[in-house]
Amino acid sequence: MKTCLVVDDSRVIRKVARRVLEDIGFDIAEASDGMEALAWCRAAMPDAVLLDWNMPVMNGLEFLKLLRKERHGDTPKVIFCTVENSVDRIREALDAGADEYIMKPFDGDIIQAKFAEAGLL
Repeated sequence: MKTCLVVDDSRVIRKVARRVLEDIGFDIAEASDGMEALAWCRAAMPDAVLLDWNMPVMNGLEFLKLLRKERHGDTPKVIFCTVENSVDRIREALDAGADEYIMKPFDGDIIQAKFAEAGLL
């Protein structure tokens, strides 16, 4: 079974994402900020990361840049899921190595479609 690391400082968002992703066949791990997520990836690299942008300690963009420098850090598909919706922010995320971009609020159909587009389903 594929694994997805859900990285968001909102427990509610992590819970909703967990339900959706478990329903489409993923094992889920959770992190509340980029630093925690990076530690998790160093221990066990996931197949996918659903990533918020705005978090304390280390934001999503900083995490993504560091992840891509890690051994096997190019492996996970990274899907940003954030309120950041300007074209400049989307371009910045994609340039840093994001594979897909979802704007909050989201629903299960959107997540499933983006994970399919990323080749995860």
